[in-house]
Amino acid sequence: MNQSEKSLYNPGLHKLLTLQVKDEMLLTSLENFQEFSKNLINDFNLEIVGISHHSFDSSGYTMAFCLKESHICIHTWPEFEQLTLDIYLCNYLKDNTQKVEALSTAYKQFFNAEVLNETNVYR
Repeated sequence: MNQSEKSLYNPGLHKLLTLQVKDEMLLTSLENFQEFSKNLINDFNLEIVGISHHSFDSSGYTMAFCLKESHICIHTWPEFEQLTLDIYLCNYLKDNTQKVEALSTAYKQFFNAEVLNETNVYR
């Protein structure tokens, strides 16, 4: 790869979301989120290389899917009816921008969420 090609490389879209979610069960059921996410990850032909999670006393949870392509992370606050979601897929071998957008849409639908904040960071 020459210098010109290197300077044109776009590492990928990193989407950061803060969502309002009225259904407390969705903010407390780590298992439902994990199952939904694994199905999405499979549907989008992404590869899981690790999963880490923790359930809090407040019934919220945090979970990180480490992907060969990068990551999907969530942190929920049922007491505030909110969650933050972080989706990043790198573009090393192909442009994954549309996958990030589609994943974001799928999660918004899963949570039946109102978007409080959505930030796109083009790496």
